[in-house]
Amino acid sequence: MSGNIERFILRIMVGGMLLFHGISKLQHGIGAVKAMVVGHGLPEVLAYGVYVGEVLAPLLLLLGISSRVWAGVIVVNMLMAIWLTNFKGMLTLGAHGAWGMEAVMFYLLGALAITLLGSGRYAVLRD
Repeated sequence: MSGNIERFILRIMVGGMLLFHGISKLQHGIGAVKAMVVGHGLPEVLAYGVYVGEVLAPLLLLLGISSRVWAGVIVVNMLMAIWLTNFKGMLTLGAHGAWGMEAVMFYLLGALAITLLGSGRYAVLRD
C-alpha cells in the first residue's frame, strides 16, 4: 500500500500541532470556550468536549489508534470552533497576510484527509 509514510507525516503534523492547543487549554482553562458555548444557548458542560477534540484525539492520532475515528472527532471539533466564533476570520487577513481561518482550516482539512485516508501502516491500530 503506497502513501504510508505520507499518512504518518500527516497524522504527526495534525495531531502534534493540535495537541499544543489542548495543552494550553489544560494549563489555562477553558473559560473562553465555556462563554462561547453558553452564548450560543448550549449547556456549559459541552465546552469540556474541547479536551476530547484537542487533547485525547490528537494523542490517539499520534499513536495511530483508530485514526479515522479520532480524525473525525477533530473535524467536528473544528466545525464547532468555526460555529462558536461566528465565522470570525472567514473573510479577514492577519497582520502578516495569513487568512483569519488558516489554523482552523489546516486542522479541519488535515483531519478530514486522515478520516478519508486512514492511518496507514505506521500505526498502533491500523484502520
